[in-house]
Amino acid sequence: MELDRIQEALRSQGLDGWLFFDHHVRDPLAYRILQLDEQHAPTRRWYYLIPAQGEPQGLVHRIEPDMLDKLPGQKTPYSSWTTQAEGLKAMLAGCRRVAMQYSPECAIPYVGMVDAGTVELVRSCGVEVVSSADLVQQFEACWDAAKLASHLEAGRSVDRIRGEAFELVVRRFANGATVTELEVKQFILDRFAASSLTTDHGPIVAVNENASNPHYEPDADHNRPITRGDLLLIDMWAKLKAPGSVYYDITWTAYCGAKPPDKMLEVFGIVSQARDKAVECVADAVAHRRELRGYEVDDVARGHIRQAGYGDYFFHRTGHSIGPDVHGAGANMDNLETHDERRVMPWTCFSIEPGIYLPEFGIRSEVNVFVDEESARVTGEVQRDLLRL
Repeated sequence: MELDRIQEALRSQGLDGWLFFDHHVRDPLAYRILQLDEQHAPTRRWYYLIPAQGEPQGLVHRIEPDMLDKLPGQKTPYSSWTTQAEGLKAMLAGCRRVAMQYSPECAIPYVGMVDAGTVELVRSCGVEVVSSADLVQQFEACWDAAKLASHLEAGRSVDRIRGEAFELVVRRFANGATVTELEVKQFILDRFAASSLTTDHGPIVAVNENASNPHYEPDADHNRPITRGDLLLIDMWAKLKAPGSVYYDITWTAYCGAKPPDKMLEVFGIVSQARDKAVECVADAVAHRRELRGYEVDDVARGHIRQAGYGDYFFHRTGHSIGPDVHGAGANMDNLETHDERRVMPWTCFSIEPGIYLPEFGIRSEVNVFVDEESARVTGEVQRDLLRL
């Protein structure tokens, strides 16, 4: 746990403390930030307060008195609900504003880990509860050099495998053989395994109208053949099989033939332009040291698609934070599903992935953008044209 840095961050935000709470590992963020073992799951509630000044304090149940032993500070035991409430009030004495994994109106569900009843209990101690969203981003979503290196290495492998997956379709066409969405999905998973990559689920391999479902995945019950004249979308994400690795996540599209219909070319052009405008927005803000919020990036991509007349067909956020989980705990590029006011912080990474999803086909183009103190860059290959297979 980076106690000094956490306390410095609390002081800079005018907070009196950061209150962590868990029961049955409801809040995996707390375990990662505090560097606790998630396998040591509590069956009783624990609390841990890091004050802006001074020594941290813990509150643990007598049945599980060792839950916070690895952390600094005094731990007070409780057993009854009354002594729990009394212990919490004593621990918070002198605090006016504390951060918790709470999001007003659950605007940012990735940090909304604390239940409403616990927030009410803390408020009953005379304390204002504010969201820890920016703190979580600082201590969970910001990478170090090793994480960046793992991302870049995974990206090189994923980009290679993506090319091999499209080549598989070309070979099957050339041989007059059939190939299905599910076969391509399994091919990618096999190549991930052979390349020491892992993924939580996916990939998405989708043809025509299936590509208009952003979370479509082929399986035994949902599986289409890939044939000439089809639009093919592949969305794939993976990370290295090594502790501390972070994900790389991309989407590419192709036309199964030599001459795509004009409508597909038009839609791909609009989507790729929206992607590039969003990337340029981030790069310009970082280069000029201008504060940038997640919702502003979404506005740029969405505004371009809306101006082209396809606003109703872009119905998800522009991008998501990337970390040890493919959907990370940092700022999302979002002013649709949520109004994400979190700052785009140095040493964070996120996707830019606008899409247009028509009834007959869908096109999405996804890249990853890494931001440091001086610049923003796309970390892998960029699709400039609709592929022809």
